Amino acid sequence: MFNIFLVLIMIIAVLLIIVVMVQEPKGGGLASTFGGGSGAQIGGVQKTTDFLDKSTWWLAILMVVLILLSNVTIFGNSGATSKALEGANDQNIEAPISTTPETPEPTTGDNK
Repeated sequence: MFNIFLVLIMIIAVLLIIVVMVQEPKGGGLASTFGGGSGAQIGGVQKTTDFLDKSTWWLAILMVVLILLSNVTIFGNSGATSKALEGANDQNIEAPISTTPETPEPTTGDNK
C-alpha cells in the first residue's frame, strides 16, 4: 500500500515541477519559449495562465493529501509493534541495576 502512495507522490512531484517550470514569471520563462509571447494562441494567454495556476494548486494539495495518507497508513499499522516493544523494554528494566561502582580488589606484589 505504501508503494502505491510513493509512486503517486513521485509522479505528482514530477508533474508539479513541470507545471511550475512552464509558468511565465514576470520577466518571461519557459512559457514564452513555447509560444507564450505570441499574440495569437489557441485559448489565449490568460486562460493558459489560469490553467497553470489552478493545476499548480491542485497538484500541491493532492501531494500534501497523499503524504498525509501515506503517513497514516505507515504509522497506523505500527501501533501493535510499538506496544510489543514497550513490553520488551519493561522486561529489561526488572533486572537489578547497581549504582555503586565496582572497585577492583587490591593486588599484592605476589602474582602466582
